[in-house]
Amino acid sequence: MKLNIAILPGDGIGPEVTAQAVKVLKAIAMEFNHIFTFTTGLVGSAAIDKTESPLPQETIDLCKKADAVLFGAIGDPKYDNNPDAKIRPEQGLLGIRKELGLYTNIRPVIAYEDILNKSSLKIKQIKDTNILIYRELTGGIYFGERFLSEDGNTASDVCEYNRLEIERITHLAFKAAQSRKNKLTLVDKANVLESSKLWRRVVQEIALQYPNVKVNYMYIDNAAMELIINPRQFDVILTENMFGDILSEEASVIVGSIGLLASASTGDKHAMFEPIHGAFTKAANKGIANPIASILSAAMLLDHFGLDEEANRIREGVDKSLKLHITTPDLNTKYDNISTTKVGDFIEDFINNPDETNLNFTNIHLGQSTII
Repeated sequence: MKLNIAILPGDGIGPEVTAQAVKVLKAIAMEFNHIFTFTTGLVGSAAIDKTESPLPQETIDLCKKADAVLFGAIGDPKYDNNPDAKIRPEQGLLGIRKELGLYTNIRPVIAYEDILNKSSLKIKQIKDTNILIYRELTGGIYFGERFLSEDGNTASDVCEYNRLEIERITHLAFKAAQSRKNKLTLVDKANVLESSKLWRRVVQEIALQYPNVKVNYMYIDNAAMELIINPRQFDVILTENMFGDILSEEASVIVGSIGLLASASTGDKHAMFEPIHGAFTKAANKGIANPIASILSAAMLLDHFGLDEEANRIREGVDKSLKLHITTPDLNTKYDNISTTKVGDFIEDFINNPDETNLNFTNIHLGQSTII
């Protein structure tokens, strides 16, 4: 298969983790006889510094011509404490989602057996957790009308949804549930918000078309609590933009590190794949950023094109790295010298030599080949 992949490294640790995902994709291409080409574009703070725009037209054109987009991270502390800034890095991410029509965000939340003790939660609470969050991505309060009074003392943000926006992601979530445990939970605030009442009405109507799927309805405040108390009760979670943003960030507590959570953002014509973590600029260029979420995002990219064996090879490499503690400091207490690059190197080696990767990694000089 030939794939043209647009690479948007972004800000902070984005370039470091994305480099490891590209390394892994190149290994997949070599091992499975594919042709992947990579073209890099600017976005976020990096784009503002060079073009005065968080999303240059050149980047938009690049992404629209590509088969898929691999995104890094976005953000810069110099903008965080300036609410009056007219241009912000985050506008680049929101903009590319809108330009590409990426209305569905898919985020797997998996409690990995070998690192259950890294979670802040009790092992008995999180063991066997496997959730798929379907978050609507181009509607809601993030894209609604904004208002600030002339005196700066009154502000509003409109949360707006229409039936079509809800229907299209709801069908996708139900189909995902059918391929899993036939269980879907809609998270809303239908006891207060009109937009949530519309969500619930539409989902109730569509549920009749999927009689084998059991549907639960949960308010966002209760869902946030239940996700911590008993995450195993969830299979597919369907929700609107802001609620999905919050829940997926909260879910990082379950898996032990936000550096493990990947995502896919898809639309009718385009798809983008990215880790859910932010730019974490304090860790930039220190070799401590966890690249696994970016690498797993690359696996989701392969899933999107039906390359299941290739995607599973990446996931097997990730599983092996976690089992052998070949991880960055956010997860690792056994070794103190495993960098972002070394994690990528290990998974790259596994892809090329899955049956020969050394199981006793402590006997080998870290950073060199994992093959004996």
